[in-house]
Amino acid sequence: MKCLALIWLLSCLLFPVLTVAAPGVDAITLTPAKDGGQTYTLSIQVLLFMTALSLLPAVLLLMTSFTRIIIVLAILRQALGTQSTPSNQILIGLALFLTLFIMMPVFQEVYECGVAPYLDENLTMMEALKKSEVPVRGFMLAQTRESDLALFSEIGGFEPFQNPDQVPFTVLLPAFATSELKTGFQIGFLIFIPFLIIDLVVASVLMSMGMMMLSPMIISLPFKIMLFVLIDGWALIFGTLASSFLV
Repeated sequence: MKCLALIWLLSCLLFPVLTVAAPGVDAITLTPAKDGGQTYTLSIQVLLFMTALSLLPAVLLLMTSFTRIIIVLAILRQALGTQSTPSNQILIGLALFLTLFIMMPVFQEVYECGVAPYLDENLTMMEALKKSEVPVRGFMLAQTRESDLALFSEIGGFEPFQNPDQVPFTVLLPAFATSELKTGFQIGFLIFIPFLIIDLVVASVLMSMGMMMLSPMIISLPFKIMLFVLIDGWALIFGTLASSFLV
């Protein structure tokens, strides 16, 4: 059911154009040819559906908590100085599953408000899409700075919005993505500071001992890893990221 809610969430954000198509349009139409043969035509509805599927990764990356998480994890790896450890695949996997954990209440609300009533035939397609949009919009608005909303509304030529329901997705999406980038770099900056101090201390000690040919990174790396392990760094990072989305 959680997967169904996720699919429905993506559908309500990407596929509203499909709902205005004529109902009952066949995916493939069969037309007899003059020579007795047959020609097959793919309907525009399926073409639009397949085009929208290509946008699903962008929706997952930019309309959820994924952006902030992956930025923080990438900066953390850079601060540790471990080069490609953890690998990109591991970081993306961690960010993806932490995103699912954080977004699960939103997906659950989407399922309860839109998916379940639609499957029970208590709501039409358009009504279910509108109800499913509410929790997604609420999540994005809660994480979006007013300055970013004002910036993109001004660029788009919109008048000041009286309430959050008037904010269109064309303004909310870039404002939300910009806010997530800012927040991710702010958290990454705070994480970087203690590791930077260790690098400075090690570099100063080596220089005072006249060991200028020895790279400070080689000496500071085990100290940074030891510090990160002793303070249970992964739990602190994941806990901080998860709690940063609480309103």
